[in-house]
Amino acid sequence: MDKKEELLPILAGVLVAVIFGFSFTFTKGALEILDPFHLLGLRFLFASTLLWVLRLFNIIKINFSGRRMKPLFFLTLFQPVLYFICEVTGVDMTSASESGMMISLIPVVAAILGVIFLKERPSTKQWIFILLSVAGVIFITVMRESEVKGNFVGMLVLLGAVFSAGAFNILSRKSSLYFNAIEITFFMMMVGLVVFNGIAVTDHIIRGEITAYFVPLLNPGAFLAVAYLGILSSVIAFFMLNYMLSKIEATKSAVFGNLVTVVSIIAGILVLGEPFYWFHVVGAVLILLGVWGTNYFGIKPADSNGNR
Repeated sequence: MDKKEELLPILAGVLVAVIFGFSFTFTKGALEILDPFHLLGLRFLFASTLLWVLRLFNIIKINFSGRRMKPLFFLTLFQPVLYFICEVTGVDMTSASESGMMISLIPVVAAILGVIFLKERPSTKQWIFILLSVAGVIFITVMRESEVKGNFVGMLVLLGAVFSAGAFNILSRKSSLYFNAIEITFFMMMVGLVVFNGIAVTDHIIRGEITAYFVPLLNPGAFLAVAYLGILSSVIAFFMLNYMLSKIEATKSAVFGNLVTVVSIIAGILVLGEPFYWFHVVGAVLILLGVWGTNYFGIKPADSNGNR
């Protein structure tokens, strides 16, 4: 792999972290106007519409004819279905910063699952930097708890999102053997469209409010949030995420999730006016060092004797 091929997945990971980091802020704002499943339904409607337009104009090419679809159905159970149910519910119960902090635990889950299912063996140095990054998340969470009481149930719900994302990292890497990044992203968005709009539309029918399904989009703040989440956070970010997962190990790619913590804290402070504490700086430094070290000391392929 040349320098360009090594750099592109890392650049994709950084951009994914920035987009996802700000997504918690947009989600938090949108939830003041929309119910969780209504937000998810509109989000995936925007995402799917964009992908269908790109497909109709032959900008992207999708062909699932005669291909084994079971791996993709299994993948979408975790992402977007279980992940987004847990994420949007957890964000609604906590702050944008807390949500970003919890999501940063994904590398631990991904590393463990990568060892079990993909036979990836992180080096000792990689484990040290992974743990350093996680220590930054724990430090921020513990110190913040001493300043402002958080929502414990909300944290548990977000933990469900963490495990779903860890499973997705593994399944996406496996699926990349049979499908490219845009095909995986397209299928994910279609499943999200059907599942979340199915739930939201049913709820509106039961409440007799189906004619008002798109009314919230007349609110500029809601429209901007849904557009950001549907186009940037769903289509563009997931395409780059699936691309990254097809190029580098699950352990290395998942650690970019820790950058989400730093971005979510900055976004929460600048956009939502959430409080800023000294321990955010300390924790962010630990997280960034962990991200750097995990990628600098990359996994070396084993030789014929199993040595590295």
